[in-house]
Amino acid sequence: MKNTIAILKERKQNRQKITMLTAYDYTTAKLMDESGVDCLLVGDSLGMVMLGYDSTVSVTMEDMIHHSKAVARAAKSAFVVTDLPFMSYQTSVYDAVLNAGRLIKEGQVQAVKLEGGQAFFEHIKMITQASIPVVAHIGLMPQSVLALGGYKVQGKDYQEAKNIVLDALAVEQAGAIAIVLECVPADLAKLISQLVSIPTIGIGAGVNCDGQVLVYQDMLSMYDGVASKFVKSFAPIGNHMKQAFTDYCQEVKQQQFPTSTHEFAIDGEVMNKLKSEFQS
Repeated sequence: MKNTIAILKERKQNRQKITMLTAYDYTTAKLMDESGVDCLLVGDSLGMVMLGYDSTVSVTMEDMIHHSKAVARAAKSAFVVTDLPFMSYQTSVYDAVLNAGRLIKEGQVQAVKLEGGQAFFEHIKMITQASIPVVAHIGLMPQSVLALGGYKVQGKDYQEAKNIVLDALAVEQAGAIAIVLECVPADLAKLISQLVSIPTIGIGAGVNCDGQVLVYQDMLSMYDGVASKFVKSFAPIGNHMKQAFTDYCQEVKQQQFPTSTHEFAIDGEVMNKLKSEFQS
């Protein structure tokens, strides 16, 4: 059965945790869907993990639509959400509604996600009035990382924490169906989760959110370097992949692959005729 907004809200009411992972392609999304992941997020993080950009700000609407269509085709049960990319909604409420509509119509997803709280009340309200579900994203907002002074925990002092609470209340009032809380103290996320009636999805926000989301390349250790504190490696897939690629290269160079078991046969008489015709 396809997950819906009503089902996700019921999960919160019944204190059943919601699972979300990023997905950017059909094959991976299909595996996640078959594994029981509740929600798939086509995040603008694809700019870094799929396209090799240094940040999310270079991602375009065309990028998001392209990847969203692939994920949507794979999701038989999972609820699919996609990000509105940088400058696709900040410029005006009109642009926000127009581009949200494109993601729903062309990307075939069930909801859009945008970064911002109180300042984007009207954007969320008008997108919602256009019958497009909106997931809000507050706390650390990667598209605003320059203004925020870098990738760091948000809401550690009173005024910052209060503003994040006000952001959460504002987006709920505007009509958001859920809130992603990124890199906020666990106790603050717990308070927000208690104050709002819509599900909260945490990433670096502690166990008391109504659900959790991770970038799948992070949770499968597909990146070198130091991972964020909130990331857990569930399997060293990156190492397995590199070893498989190395083994493949070695076996091809040493003529160990392919072997006769990987070949297709042809009738000997056919080959004899070909040889006599072309090698004479």
